[in-house]
Amino acid sequence: MNEGVNGQTLIHSLTHSHTYSSLSLMSIAQTNFQFPAQEAFYRGKVRDVYTFADRLLMIATDRISAFDVILPQQIPHKGQVLNQLSMFFMQATAQEVPNWLLASPDANVAVGLRCKPLPVEMVIRGYLVGSAWRAYQKGQRDFNGYVLPDGLRENDRLAYPIITPTTKAEQGKHDEDITSKEILAQGLVLPEVYEQAESYTRTLFRMGTEIAERNGLILADTKYEFGVHEGKLYLIDEIHTPDSARYFNLATFDEIQAKGERQPQRSKEMVRQWLIANNFQGREGEVIPTMSEEWIAEIRAEYISLYEQLTNQTFQPAPTENRLQSLEQHILQYLAQ
Repeated sequence: MNEGVNGQTLIHSLTHSHTYSSLSLMSIAQTNFQFPAQEAFYRGKVRDVYTFADRLLMIATDRISAFDVILPQQIPHKGQVLNQLSMFFMQATAQEVPNWLLASPDANVAVGLRCKPLPVEMVIRGYLVGSAWRAYQKGQRDFNGYVLPDGLRENDRLAYPIITPTTKAEQGKHDEDITSKEILAQGLVLPEVYEQAESYTRTLFRMGTEIAERNGLILADTKYEFGVHEGKLYLIDEIHTPDSARYFNLATFDEIQAKGERQPQRSKEMVRQWLIANNFQGREGEVIPTMSEEWIAEIRAEYISLYEQLTNQTFQPAPTENRLQSLEQHILQYLAQ
């Protein structure tokens, strides 16, 4: 993680009269804490990261980004969904793939090993969707050495999952596709480390696919980040969340695909498609559209629905009253142990 400049604390209150009656939902937009022994602070697209000598503390805020742009409005409880869903999958996969996670002292907080991140993200795709489909439409057939046949349609299942890495761009800039050969040729990652990262990527995708299918979902594609700590490779950041993965509904997928109709995507893709429909893809000169409270409520409901379906657990929203104070207090209690 890189050091950043501390921002000012900003909280947005959102009320949706139809769905939530008089309940006022308070979002965590930013944090600006100063903890004992804290060495650095970095504000990412979604997470606020506090660095200590031997560990990182990540607060999953309710910010939402798309096309590498942080949107000005937040989604209530989105950060909690991301954090707790990552906890669920990391615990489910830890025996086969080591991860950075040490503790979760608050619903929005993950504490883990202070790893040195690899400068690439490992994207793995089981279906032709998202940016891969957009590139395929433009004529691209070679994806990191995997040559796809002509005649595929959007959302078609691939013969086998393919890994298509990307660079990790600075905030505000776009990640770029990069081949495995380029990663090694440029010396970005040592060959043995990259081989391990690819192996872990396939293992995680297999396990995520199995969990999703048991719960009526298809894991279409996702991305993983890895880091090194004391010479060992670990999964870091998040895993299989609506922000980092796309899901389809298993029961209706084949029928919808046979009809050539648009597949409902259970992920942040719903926000991307809404932005595209409102003439925004993060390009220079484009204006970010304003989300209505109804649309914000719909996004929130979808994130929570996906969490409950994947985990078979009822989502318990963290109390919103004095949320920043309780968040800070939980962290201080953990650090004092």
